[in-house]
Amino acid sequence: MVRFSRNALRRQKLIGGQEDLACHASKGRTPRTELLYRESGVIYVYLCYGMHWLMNVITGEPEQPQGVLIRAGAVHNGPAKLTKYLQVDKHFNGDSFITCPELWIAEDGYCPELCTDVRVGIDYAGEYWKSRPWRWIDNTNA
Repeated sequence: MVRFSRNALRRQKLIGGQEDLACHASKGRTPRTELLYRESGVIYVYLCYGMHWLMNVITGEPEQPQGVLIRAGAVHNGPAKLTKYLQVDKHFNGDSFITCPELWIAEDGYCPELCTDVRVGIDYAGEYWKSRPWRWIDNTNA
């Protein structure tokens, strides 16, 4: 059984919708991006570079493709390292953090000190989207 806790969830990156050129939905609705258009809480998992599973939680209203990439845990400093540790793969794609018995995000009252930074790994999206300060980092113990 897998669970995020305040000790695990440390970095997130916003996916801003169809207008955001770093968002998979920026090129339109496809079978691959269909989950981005679902309700908040849906888990969107995709294979990056043909070898790393990355995990997002959908955060927008239905038909508004928005989400957050889960980027890092307290010990696992990258989205692929985190999903490997949590044993996340395509099996979770389309499930929901609200109903999945194996993977969920729980509110525990923890309110970290956050800092923001620019997103990384999205040079293809252009300078405007690359420079958005849409990466949140738990700076409490940095």
